[in-house]
Amino acid sequence: MAHDVHDYVRTKEEYEYVRRQRAQEMRHMLTSFAMMIFLTLIAFTAVAAGFSTYLIVPIILLLAAIQVVLQLYHFMHLSNKGSGTIAFFMFSGMFVAFIVILTFVTIIWW
Repeated sequence: MAHDVHDYVRTKEEYEYVRRQRAQEMRHMLTSFAMMIFLTLIAFTAVAAGFSTYLIVPIILLLAAIQVVLQLYHFMHLSNKGSGTIAFFMFSGMFVAFIVILTFVTIIWW
């Protein structure tokens, strides 16, 4: 019945556990955000330093790939329990896409 509603009140231990878990998750997110800012600064510095295009493009692509993995893992909550299957299929798809692109680039440039 609609009027038969039960409220669940957390105990102090449950509340503290959830609070610690959320604080730890926030630390992980802030750490990965700082790493992404650092990777972006490296990319901007490489371009501003005037290095060769043949050196800058692979570096920027590598840094972009690292950022994609960090964003998927932390900000899309793939690090949470129960998302292992989703993470497996996403990273498998990224690996297959990388192999396909590498194959086409090799065929075209060789």
